[in-house]
Amino acid sequence: MSVTVFIRYQLDPFKRAQFEAYSKRWLTIIPACGGDLIGYFMPYEGTNNIAFALISFESLAAYEAYRARLRTDDDGMANFVFAEEQKFILAEERTFLRKVVVL
Repeated sequence: MSVTVFIRYQLDPFKRAQFEAYSKRWLTIIPACGGDLIGYFMPYEGTNNIAFALISFESLAAYEAYRARLRTDDDGMANFVFAEEQKFILAEERTFLRKVVVL
């Protein structure tokens, strides 16, 4: 069974450009570490401080292996440090979803 991680970010609305730069870096890092990146989604109209990301994995075990690789990836760790230093992410929530399939 595959699993999709739905990440909801609460952003500092005055630092959306920093979040966009952060997101663009993940576009190559996540696939290199084993995630199937569906995409990052920025505020466009309406609420200006909420963004989303969707990443799929073959299983929860594959997700855990990805997280371990991410912690040893130089570019991934540099992006985490960038986020901590710039403080544009105010909160982050992860939800694990499964696709509904017709039997």
